[in-house]
Amino acid sequence: MKKKHSLTLSQKRTVNGYLFILPWLVGFAAFYIRSLFMTIQFSLSDLTVGVSGYSLSWVGLKNYLYAFTAHGSFKQILTSSVINMVVDVPLIIFFSLFMALMLNRKFRGRTLVRAIFFLPVILNAEAIVDAIETAAMMVATGVSSSSQEMAQSASGGIGIGYYIDLFGNLMISRDMLEYIVGAVNRITSIVSASGVQIVIFIAALQSIPSSMYEVAKIEGATGYETFWKVTFPMVMPHIITNIVYTVVDSFISSDVVTLAYNTAFSEFNYGLSSVFSLVSTVVTCAILVLVCGFISKKTFYYN
Repeated sequence: MKKKHSLTLSQKRTVNGYLFILPWLVGFAAFYIRSLFMTIQFSLSDLTVGVSGYSLSWVGLKNYLYAFTAHGSFKQILTSSVINMVVDVPLIIFFSLFMALMLNRKFRGRTLVRAIFFLPVILNAEAIVDAIETAAMMVATGVSSSSQEMAQSASGGIGIGYYIDLFGNLMISRDMLEYIVGAVNRITSIVSASGVQIVIFIAALQSIPSSMYEVAKIEGATGYETFWKVTFPMVMPHIITNIVYTVVDSFISSDVVTLAYNTAFSEFNYGLSSVFSLVSTVVTCAILVLVCGFISKKTFYYN
């Protein structure tokens, strides 16, 4: 009799992994690949819309050359979007991990506080966003102006430059200070963009075996040592997940996407719009490959 072939544990986990991502693979093959091929085709052509549909005339790299040599704002918008992405992603990841550590503790009202941090994700509807922006504009033109005057009179008219110079005297580099000031200016967007990441980090923290913390406590490890020797290595795989999510989310809401949308549906230049979309997509994928490749080498996977 032939021996019945059985899968090893590693092979079973591999099969389960492929079954888990199978719906995504089907959707990717059915929808995204065709759309990507058409976008590349549009970027190499001039598209004309007629009564019976659209027609394409091959122009080669004309649209790419125009985007990088003649267009007035594409390179500037692309550069600023990439810089904002590089600056915001570490801030969002650090803030999300910090808040997850706080929210993973036991205290009264923990569920309510978690819901508050996840509300920006739930309330991300366009109508609600418009209402919030309108309210913020009214506050900025009304109450905030008087509050700013009161703050300036209370502080004797001291501006942010004074504090930058003050901390600069403490041997903190000006680049670091400018980064911190930029982070403070972005605090609203950082909080609103951290909801999903906080939930993922909380799930990662709750999946860490309690026995590892017990061993660290028996060995006399401090809270600082426990974080860097136990908590941080265990959440490293989820840091990669959050980086991918944050970069893609930042790309979706970037000015490059807005420029591509306006170029296609306001100026009706679909070829140039396709170039903007493809270039920004390639840049985003390159950032993901570099960052995730670097972090993966230092990631510990617990089995």
